[in-house]
Amino acid sequence: MNGATPPKTGRQGRPIAPLTLTPAEQATLEQWARRRKTSQALALRARIVLRCAAGLSHQAVAAELGVSRPMVGQWRQRFVTERLRGLGDAPRSGAPRRITDAQVEAVITKTLEETPPDATHWSTRSMARTLGLSQTAVSRIGRAFGLQPHRTESFKLSTDPFFVDKVRDVVGLYLDPPERAVVLCVDEKTQIQALNRMPPILPLLPGTPERRSHDDARHGTTSLFAALHDDTGEVVRALHRRHRTQEFKQFLQHLDATVPPDLAVHLVLDNYATHKSPPIQRWLQRHPRFTLHFIPTGSSWLNFVERWFAELTTKKRQRSAHRSVPDLEADIRAWLVTWNDNPRPYVWVKTADQILASLKIYCERSNGSGQ
Repeated sequence: MNGATPPKTGRQGRPIAPLTLTPAEQATLEQWARRRKTSQALALRARIVLRCAAGLSHQAVAAELGVSRPMVGQWRQRFVTERLRGLGDAPRSGAPRRITDAQVEAVITKTLEETPPDATHWSTRSMARTLGLSQTAVSRIGRAFGLQPHRTESFKLSTDPFFVDKVRDVVGLYLDPPERAVVLCVDEKTQIQALNRMPPILPLLPGTPERRSHDDARHGTTSLFAALHDDTGEVVRALHRRHRTQEFKQFLQHLDATVPPDLAVHLVLDNYATHKSPPIQRWLQRHPRFTLHFIPTGSSWLNFVERWFAELTTKKRQRSAHRSVPDLEADIRAWLVTWNDNPRPYVWVKTADQILASLKIYCERSNGSGQ
């Protein structure tokens, strides 16, 4: 013998289990492998299995994908043993729970059914002292179950005997307006005060909000009559120093001159006495294209223009200062011009049946609360 080593034949080492994919597994793995942003670890494992199923050796797959050979072998074997489920991360034990289900239930029960002896609602610290938990633990339980005892919200139920009929009328007008007609949401914002801050307003600074004094000088009031177009969001306005039947009649005349004569006019408005006075009724009889739709009493949320008045307050009046009523009125007119240059209509989405169903739930909860 000359000591020469005989040539190696075949694969050396332990045999590996065959890897074949079903059509469903092939499709799922290809979908996972195409991920670009999320679950990149899963995408890499899917590519490893796909390349192994294509007949490549561990070494070739590792070189192509830039991973180690043991990693290729690990995920190939996991897939052969557990199939697609094996490519996910194994559950980790983590730290054992310190808070029991009974303690969680106690926090929820006390928050919903009891009050502390010295307050109207629980705070996280008072609850923690009572139950022997940490304030952080009580906070986490509250966030997990959406418990916010420090918050309250208010609602008002209308006592209008024709509430249902009026809701259906107004909501139907919003959702399905008549053809050849314009829908206008009308109301008056009265007693708008021309206020001038006595000390100067301290401007906004990093970490410090704008600050203004409670002291102010009052220089009179004005009233804004507004009609919001339901479909476009444009606003027709009139400013008057007083708020009487004759001013409202003048505003109706202004609307009559503004709206094209071939269109019917539907007005959504509240039950203020001025809107129903005899002079207004006589004017409406002479102008039959006008139809009034009254919202239920105590239901200003049904009138779109009330939402627009809120925007006027928060975006203009709340931080303005005026030395006279003419200055105030000029400021309001300028803001209205800006609004109408880029009007934003409000969109009504709930049907009358959905609104009435929600109110039914409120009534049932109120009657069952024992208060």
